[in-house]
Amino acid sequence: MTAPLVKAEDLTRRFGAGASEVVALASTTFSIRRGERIALFGPSGSGKSTLLNLVAGLDKPSSGFISWPGIGPPEALRPLAIGMIHQFAALIPTLSVVENVALPLQLGHRPGHDAAREVLASVGLGDFADRLPDELSGGQAQRAGIARALVHRPTLLLADEPTGQLDQSTGQAMLSAILDHAGNGTTLMIATHDPAIAGRMDILWTMGHGRLIEQTSKGAA
Repeated sequence: MTAPLVKAEDLTRRFGAGASEVVALASTTFSIRRGERIALFGPSGSGKSTLLNLVAGLDKPSSGFISWPGIGPPEALRPLAIGMIHQFAALIPTLSVVENVALPLQLGHRPGHDAAREVLASVGLGDFADRLPDELSGGQAQRAGIARALVHRPTLLLADEPTGQLDQSTGQAMLSAILDHAGNGTTLMIATHDPAIAGRMDILWTMGHGRLIEQTSKGAA
């Protein structure tokens, strides 16, 4: 059997200490396999973002173990192996939109502007490629952030409430763009509190109060 992309055992994340300690993620064990489409579903404060940041290698666990057997050591995760769509785009204000989107490819020493323009067109921003981020609306900036995460076709794509700044119709269209660009080879995990978004994924991980409560697949009994 092919090694999982990500494997975690008794993973926890705590913030603070003593009486002020907050358990953001209680002891959690899981694996993520190539090609899976996972919805990380739960209300705000349930631990979704904490788990995503650990899977992305952007944060370190307080205890337990996480590894990326199907990708490589932590230093191999970025800029190309893992893509991350954040709740807010965080575009670099001094770079044009196309330069922002091309950045992961340039950091990975690959040509990027043509690919960046192509993916910008696919999310409806082809005419905004040469503008600066402050010339975009909040929803347009979020779409540019989505384009930036898609442009290098990562092995693992993580998305933290990617449609939270968009209306329902645009959010569904952006999810379609994410699924289309991800293709069959990209593993996808989306954190969301929207049942309509979660319903389009194949696997549902339900979270609550910092715990991974249930993992179910479509068609499971």
